Amino acid sequence: MVDIGEPTVRRITWRLMPLLCLLYLVAYIDRQNVAFAKLQMVGDLGLSEAAYGLGSALFFLGYCLFEIPSNLVLERVGPRLWFARIIGAWGLVTLALGFAWTPTSFYILRFLLGVAEAGFFPGVLYLLTLWFPQKERAQAIGQFMIASALANAVGAAIGGLLLELDGVAGLRGWQWVFVATAVPALLLVPVVLTRLPRSPAEAPWLTDPQKEWLAATLAEEGTTREHANPLRALGDGRVILLCLAYLGLPLSAYGLSYWLPTIVRGFGVGNATNGLLNVIPWLGVAAALWWLPRRAASSDGFKRFIVGPALVGVVTLILAAALPSPALQFAALCIAAAAIFAGQPFFWVLPGRFLTGGAAAAGFAAINSVGNLGGFVAQSVVPKIHDATGSDLAPMFFLATMLGLSGGAIVLIERRIPR
Repeated sequence: MVDIGEPTVRRITWRLMPLLCLLYLVAYIDRQNVAFAKLQMVGDLGLSEAAYGLGSALFFLGYCLFEIPSNLVLERVGPRLWFARIIGAWGLVTLALGFAWTPTSFYILRFLLGVAEAGFFPGVLYLLTLWFPQKERAQAIGQFMIASALANAVGAAIGGLLLELDGVAGLRGWQWVFVATAVPALLLVPVVLTRLPRSPAEAPWLTDPQKEWLAATLAEEGTTREHANPLRALGDGRVILLCLAYLGLPLSAYGLSYWLPTIVRGFGVGNATNGLLNVIPWLGVAAALWWLPRRAASSDGFKRFIVGPALVGVVTLILAAALPSPALQFAALCIAAAAIFAGQPFFWVLPGRFLTGGAAAAGFAAINSVGNLGGFVAQSVVPKIHDATGSDLAPMFFLATMLGLSGGAIVLIERRIPR
């Protein structure tokens, strides 16, 4: 009998993942464009570094508050309609950010951007549990997360160039950063409505035997692990522990991506050069997210692929602050960026080992929402550390500490989760 598993997974990968990656790339650019807009916007709106950091961080507060409700709605109405709503809303809010006129309007719009985007990332993680067996899930998550690395690279390249449009059509450069990055999200709404299937059963590009194989495989993996009430997953001790353990991963990731353009500017480069230099770390992240899941596919245990990169990240963040020359500091930051992101696909396999269905939707959202409070903390605390020390690199010690705490917590928690 011919094994249809491998060609089925391959077909799903080629049909589904490019669209999901494109959506995440656009989402991440719209989330992180404030890092370059900041270089002009703080002066125009009369904000200090700390005040701007607070405004940027309000995204994560709105994101956190609406993650779980958004994912529960997605589980009921399906990804096609809900993802279209999400990207349309975040595109409109990003466009409005280009015309923020006061600090208060900036704060409100950043909060609304978090509300608009809430549910997208955990929604995709839940979606992947419906399309990929556990064995292939880490690679699928890694492929999806490559989009965040490419988004940082693309965002860095175009962010610096868009700032150079200062004065064109009467707009400041920071306004062009928001306006130009809002357009792709709005254009993708009809693409999602026409190209994203609600479930594998409705995918016209899967044959009936392929659909039957996938349904049988996923049912066999999940028969004993689903909470009857999705909200009961929120009280599961393992979910709570994973929430706490995840906190340091996005904290260090967002802290680094938010602050990196400021560090590079401190090396004495212009806006366009700053943008191009910021491409380099994220290409390294993309390479790590592509290579490590494939390296781990032949391994029996995932724990070292989560904790090992975290430890590398801790060491290189500390080195970035301690090394004497800008070139060595930048090299350490490039390695740190790759290490921070490389272990995350393996982390996101853990909830799927004991959650399925609506419980998985709620659990993924809870872990991601609490973890992304790390983004709020990072973008609030990092500028304050800078203001207190006068050093662009001193915040790296804080990021290293939080990343190390997450790595240690994962070591303790992973053994409590069934394989």
